[in-house]
Amino acid sequence: MRLGQIHHQGAICAAIFEDGKARPLPGRSALDVLRDPAAAQRSAGDALETFEPALPIHPPEVWGCGCTYETSASFRDAEHGTREGMYAYVYRNDRPEIFFKGTARVCVGPGQPIGLRADAKFTAPEPELAAILGSRGAILGFTLANDVSAWDIERENALYLPQSKVYDGCCALGPYILTADALPDPYNLEMTCTIMRDGAELYSGRISTSKLHRRLETLIEYLLRANPVPAGSVLLTGTGIIVTEDAALAPGDTVTIRIPEIGELSNSAVVV
Repeated sequence: MRLGQIHHQGAICAAIFEDGKARPLPGRSALDVLRDPAAAQRSAGDALETFEPALPIHPPEVWGCGCTYETSASFRDAEHGTREGMYAYVYRNDRPEIFFKGTARVCVGPGQPIGLRADAKFTAPEPELAAILGSRGAILGFTLANDVSAWDIERENALYLPQSKVYDGCCALGPYILTADALPDPYNLEMTCTIMRDGAELYSGRISTSKLHRRLETLIEYLLRANPVPAGSVLLTGTGIIVTEDAALAPGDTVTIRIPEIGELSNSAVVV
């Protein structure tokens, strides 16, 4: 099932998307549908209508993972001037890097602006596959995520990571949620990212999730240790697409992330 949320009759509600159109589910959230997909299918109307997708879920918590791709670990160590530093250690070690990214307050949906901190000079998108978690960490579905990060703040000192990662518009999600049964192999997906500036392509990159160094079950198991996150939380699984400083985001740039099976997430950047 391709699931999302829409603005409908003055409220946000879940919708089932087919061929670019939607079947609204008034009174239900995306999490309601993920918890009981069969009931949602039965209650969906027959009429397909045209709606723009909104934020696909309002997560009570968003968590991020770092150094899950070798390219990310190598880049972050290079940023800190080390050949084999703490990021390579985390990449190789059993315990993954997991950090709090925020709540629905800092999340935006497709077409909404992502944030650039006014006190940062090098902000970059981090395209990621994101898992929607149910109770006890069950994966209910997948969506696209942009873990927007102020790289220069973290580069100055690793203890500044929360300021690099958590601020208004720092996390884009969407455009849809693909239910877990509709995506049986999350380790065989081709992800692309482009940055457009003034109508021209500034950056283009790609990665296969086959390069993901960690199993999703391992990331979730560590996340849940002494930390029972609520159902509907989102786990960002890390990025393997590295945008370098010569393509740092500027106001007005548009970032587009795509996995064909899930869709295309596009957002413009603004200073917050």
